[in-house]
Order: sequence, then structure tokens, then C-alpha cells
Amino acid sequence: MRLVFFGTPDFAVPSLQYLIDRSEYEVVGVVTQPDARRGRGNAVTPSPVKEVALRYGLPLWQPQKLRTDRELWQILGQLEADFFIVVAYGQILPQAVLDIPRSGCINVHGSLLPKYRGAAPIQWALVQGETVTGVTTMLMDAGIDTGAMLLQAEMPILPEDNYATLSHKLAHLGAELLGRTLDQFPYLTPLPQDDSLATYAPLVQKSDLELHWERPGEELWGKIRGFYPDCFTAWRGQRLKILAAAPYPSQYTAAPGTIVDTVKSIGFVVQTGTIPLLIQQVQPPGKKVQSGWEFYGGALQGRIGMTLS
Repeated sequence: MRLVFFGTPDFAVPSLQYLIDRSEYEVVGVVTQPDARRGRGNAVTPSPVKEVALRYGLPLWQPQKLRTDRELWQILGQLEADFFIVVAYGQILPQAVLDIPRSGCINVHGSLLPKYRGAAPIQWALVQGETVTGVTTMLMDAGIDTGAMLLQAEMPILPEDNYATLSHKLAHLGAELLGRTLDQFPYLTPLPQDDSLATYAPLVQKSDLELHWERPGEELWGKIRGFYPDCFTAWRGQRLKILAAAPYPSQYTAAPGTIVDTVKSIGFVVQTGTIPLLIQQVQPPGKKVQSGWEFYGGALQGRIGMTLS
């Protein structure tokens, strides 16, 4: 089975590796996003998928705009692929590209469609407080995650999960589901999605990342988990990253943003618009990650009643 793989981030790597490792599949090409500035050093680096493709010597293309790269369309047509496999590629495939492979384009999507269509399904499932999620394989059409579904696999969301842990688990579940989908494809009946049940997961904006303590604690907890490790609060005119938190089962009368309690060796408790949150891990500006307890004893000088602002 001849396959062309489209993917970019870490989420796509287990699926590509699965296809490389199976002798019945031949990955005849890989398409990924152009090198971009990533990581703390902001250096121009290849995508995780590109690194895998280079390691195995696979033919590789990095179009700036696949939608208009007709030369690449012709090259892809000459590969005589049975399927195009698309996992978190990051660009929309135009109809001319969708029509190239003999049997169609299969997408691995990180949600139980039709819920959380869009670019950030794992993040928004956590933000919305879902307790179950999963992955879906589908036959792609010209819409955004609107194609007919092939297979789905569920996975519980644990209270301790954040974007990093859940994305890792779903990436491996997606690779397994992709294998099942390819193996069973001749016997599968694609199921159209019910558009009336659709919800959307748009790209995360910078404005989504700031924590406003007057908001409900449940909402803030979801954001800290879903947008990990990027949520922040104002602290002395700078950004204090909040990396881990948990609901705290007590009631206080303080104003939102006030430090109302502590848990020894773990962290400090902040009042929100509803339930308090135990702040377990932070990263002060220009410093390393530390526990909430360390930050409380240092920067906060061990004082209850201070306000994060």
C-alpha cells in the first residue's frame, strides 16, 4: 500500500512511525510545514515530522502554501499513492489534492467528531471540562473536519491530565486507530457526521491565555490544563505562568485573586469567582519552573492575603 503522509507536530509522529514500521505500507513521500521558530531559543528548527522523515531518508516537501503549489500537486500525482494520510498537518488540502490518491485521504483527528472540529481539539476539550475524549479517522472532504467518519476510539480524561499528557496519549491512540482503519478499510462504511451536533475548536489566541481570577474556578482550571504550559496571571507588572492547579474543597470570602490558604510542600490557594484553586506549579518571569510552595515562601514571602495582580 503506497502512502503519502502529511503532518507537522509531535502529535503526528506516532502515526508516521507506525506506517514506517509496518512492512505492508510504503511511505513514498512526506509533506510537512516549513521550518519555523520554535522553543525557548526561538531558533528556526524543522518540524518533528520532518526530523523523522530525514532519519529514514523519505522524500520530503515543505510547501509554503499547498493550496497554490501546482508543481507539488503534479509531483504528488506521479507518486501513485493509494492514500494520503493527514495528521495535524496545519494547512487545508485543496480539492485538487484530495482527488489525487486512488482511494482517498484519511485524516486522524484528536476528538470524537463531530465534537471539536478545528485546529485545537485537545486543548478545547480540556478547557470545556470534558471527561471523555478520543480520536476519529475520517475520509476527508473540502470542509474543515466534516468528512465521513471511519472509526473512533475513546479515552478518559483524567483530572491530572493537561495538554501535554493528553496529547501524547491521544497521538499513540491515533496511530493504533489509523492502523485499524487501513487494515479494515475495504469493509468499513463511512458514516456522515451529524452537523447539528458539531462543536468547534479554533486556534488558541494570546488573549485566551491570561487568567482573570474573577472568572469561575472551573473555567480557569480548564484553561490551565488545556493551554499548558502557556497560561499566565499578572504579577508585579510581569507574567507569572501558572502550570498546574487543582480545585480546592474549601470556601472563603476573599476577593478573587487573593491568596487565601496554603498546602504545605505543595502550593498556595487563590480565590476565584467560584471555587478556590490550589496553585501547584508556576514559572516566574526569567526563572525556572518551581512548585507553588516554593514561590509562596519566596516571592510571596509566606503571606496570606496578598493579591495576584
